[in-house]
Amino acid sequence: MSVELNHTIVHSRDNRESAAFLAHVLGLEVGTAWGPFVPVGTANGVTLDFAAVPAESIVMQHYAFLVSDDEFDAAFERITRAGITYFADPQGRRPGEINHHHGGRGLYFMDPAGHGMEIITRPYEFPEQ
Repeated sequence: MSVELNHTIVHSRDNRESAAFLAHVLGLEVGTAWGPFVPVGTANGVTLDFAAVPAESIVMQHYAFLVSDDEFDAAFERITRAGITYFADPQGRRPGEINHHHGGRGLYFMDPAGHGMEIITRPYEFPEQ
């Protein structure tokens, strides 16, 4: 069996709010809560399981999602309609812009718990080492 990422736990102040936020932006469904987790599944089978934790224990994480051009357009429309601040860069120095890295498009935005979210239409290409 090859190794695959199956799920990850995403700390949030309100697990339902954070799951619904990401599902809305990406055009996904919020799954049925299981214990303390509210899942959002992706097309490649990876699930983000949102768990409510005390706000002081949340450490910012980064989650990048590879989407098609059509999915990017739809997510971008939902982001702009909702008034979500987005950036072309992870440092947040280029607000209201998208980037065109690796021949595609990408942008960054924050979720309600303060995690950095990214959508890209082309995977990153790194030189061979």
